[in-house]
Amino acid sequence: MQFLTDTNIDFVGKRRMAMILSLTLIAIGIGSLVMHGGPRYSIDFTGGSLIQAKFAEPTSVEAVRDVLTGAGVAGAEIQQFGAPDEILVRIQRTGGTDAMEDVKAALSAQWPEYENRREETVGPKIGGELRSAASQAIFLALFLILVYITIRFEFRFAVAAILALLHDVVITLGAFSLANHEVSLAVIAAFLTIVGYSLNDTIVVFDRIRENLRVPSREDYESVLNRSVNQSLSRTIITSGTTIVVVAVLLVFGGEVLRDFAFALTVGVIVGTYSSIFVATPLLVAWEKRRPSRAKSGARRKDKAAIAS
Repeated sequence: MQFLTDTNIDFVGKRRMAMILSLTLIAIGIGSLVMHGGPRYSIDFTGGSLIQAKFAEPTSVEAVRDVLTGAGVAGAEIQQFGAPDEILVRIQRTGGTDAMEDVKAALSAQWPEYENRREETVGPKIGGELRSAASQAIFLALFLILVYITIRFEFRFAVAAILALLHDVVITLGAFSLANHEVSLAVIAAFLTIVGYSLNDTIVVFDRIRENLRVPSREDYESVLNRSVNQSLSRTIITSGTTIVVVAVLLVFGGEVLRDFAFALTVGVIVGTYSSIFVATPLLVAWEKRRPSRAKSGARRKDKAAIAS
């Protein structure tokens, strides 16, 4: 399906503006992470206990905190969870169930009709192992992507794709910090989904670039890349648009349990689409400009021979 034909937008020519925008977003995200002391991890990674309580009528966070404080439960993180009659209580790094038993006893004494809808406990050691495994999964995925694109295209294409993916992950993580959302196992799954989605978008553009470089032309390198992005624009917009509709529905109607997952996907799809056009492709231009000086015709012939092989 093609609804954008014969476009001639100078995407590559706007790479300096895109670079400034990307660096600004990354700086804001990193600044937020530094101010918050790093990402806000869920008990999946920090260890601790969690209980989701549903009351017969709307109950305030302050009322629950007063009850727990009176029962001797200190250091609990209490927040509203979606509906005004649901409260989430977290106790970090307990590694056991005694504290949660005190929480349940205090809630039952004050609100006998309350319903315990969810209860989780993760030990500190397991949480640390999960965090390490999640980090390893992301870096292993990036390494395998680097190898695949090097074999499928060229090393410079692989480097451009990896840098674009890192760009997407860092900005999405910064958005999580700015929005004060938790990083849980579900969010890590969303991050890996973002990596796959953004990579697929980038590969489509790279494939068109490779095809156009094989065809003899008097266009310079930047013009060929720019034409390739324009030829892929219709497919990119259709794919990203339909994906955004789905994740937006999850974000709005998915409830609190899916909120962080859907938020990560929403930011990731938007940033991933942007990076495929304004980050990955301009990085190829930057690489080309830094290559050793050669005769223009010889350089083009070697590029085409390497891509064709």
